[in-house]
Amino acid sequence: MAERDKAFVEFVEAATPSLRRTAYLIGGDRHKADDVVQETLYKVYLAWPKVQRAGNPFAYARRMLVNVAYDGGRRPWRREVTIAEVPEHDAHGGDFATGHAERDEVLEALRALGPRQRACIVLRYYEDLSVEQTAEILGCSESTVRSQASRGLDALRKAIDRRRSPAL
Repeated sequence: MAERDKAFVEFVEAATPSLRRTAYLIGGDRHKADDVVQETLYKVYLAWPKVQRAGNPFAYARRMLVNVAYDGGRRPWRREVTIAEVPEHDAHGGDFATGHAERDEVLEALRALGPRQRACIVLRYYEDLSVEQTAEILGCSESTVRSQASRGLDALRKAIDRRRSPAL
């Protein structure tokens, strides 16, 4: 195996779980997330020498992942009904059923956000990126990230409150 390919395989093994979770949270569907990650890694491989020279392949891949997810959402044949299915993750203890119910509430509310707000929320709070890093990945200003994240969090709070409040 060529040295280039070895380095790429190591990168894929290390980055795929995080890229897959991010793609799922942005797109809301496990199977679409797999497609987005596969297309992203294909594009990263094509640009691998350039990516390595840039020095931060994970940041490059994350930005490309967001772009691929956006592009896929614009194609009419890619618009499918999402399935409420959660990818595997590490359990952190606590009540299993309550944890799943709360996660399902958040995921449902997250799916209702627009693509830009959803990407801001996922990158800022799930991936724990700074405003600057998120702006760079999304190709927008820092003030746009702040406003989209703020509006997204407000929409998430309202959606979860509506679900938890009994209808009168």
